[in-house]
Amino acid sequence: MAESTAGARGGPGATLSVQELRVLVAAAGAAPSLHNTQPWQFRAADDGHGVLVFADPGRAVPLADPEGRGMLLSVGAALFNLRVAAARQGLPVDELELLPGPAEEGSPVAVVHFGPRGVPDETAELADAIALRHSSREPFNNRDVPEAVIGELIAAAAAEDTVLDPLEEAEARRVLALIAEAEARIVADAARLAETGSWLRGEPAADGIPVAALGPQDHEARVPMRDFTGRGPAGSQRFEALPQLLTIATRGDTAADWLRAGQAMERVWLVATAHGLRVSVLHQAVELPETRWRLRNPESGVGTVQVVLRVGYGPPGAATPRREIDELLHGPVPAT
Repeated sequence: MAESTAGARGGPGATLSVQELRVLVAAAGAAPSLHNTQPWQFRAADDGHGVLVFADPGRAVPLADPEGRGMLLSVGAALFNLRVAAARQGLPVDELELLPGPAEEGSPVAVVHFGPRGVPDETAELADAIALRHSSREPFNNRDVPEAVIGELIAAAAAEDTVLDPLEEAEARRVLALIAEAEARIVADAARLAETGSWLRGEPAADGIPVAALGPQDHEARVPMRDFTGRGPAGSQRFEALPQLLTIATRGDTAADWLRAGQAMERVWLVATAHGLRVSVLHQAVELPETRWRLRNPESGVGTVQVVLRVGYGPPGAATPRREIDELLHGPVPAT
């Protein structure tokens, strides 16, 4: 049985219209994903009162993500966007079921059940940030993120049953060293680079990473940005002296935890975006077993680190392409 993250359903739920389903799927499809693979599909529930969320194994990156952890993290981010869009439509999530085990083709990884229509809840306030949220691989300035904003990001992660840790200088430098170590290993792996390269896009496409969105490398090599090509930086710039790093950890390390971490990541990202912050994901150390287990703070860390985020003030990231809504819909749509 799937894990439920809400109480028992409270009566007949709202029936989705075709237009509402398309609005929800469009918002979900705007979520971030590893290499912009967009590994998700959606289907209206048979009773019309919810949405089934699927991982799309055909869009996996097995060398970078052999366990499917990154894929479910991405699907979790899409799931949170769907919840935000539903809140904006006045569709309260009465129950959310999360997959307890590995993703299986043809089976949903999450099921969203809607309750009776009502007034939009506070989650709806994040809806405008969905279209503004982009990964920024550009240098940030040295302006500190206010403590009050950090507090909101901590609360956003906690709302999804995860723990966000804003890293102090010593811990940030330790994590940066782990990311640099992982980046060096990845760049030295020809098969991994070929897999990554298959998602680079020099021409307009519906998915993948436009070359124009790759961003520069750090001139002083303090911030280990991913080298997507393996050929070294085409250009470099001076990045912030010490990046503000945040880690998001879960108490467990199951498929449900990966989905939970993805929802937390997107919630944090949207709150950050609403405050004018830019965000990029430093994912390299999470991809390798040799570095992933060492991300946890040995003195105060809780659970398993699933995400490392770099946040700050600077230029917005470039928009990345999105698949058409009809490509993301799976199975019959509502009749109304």
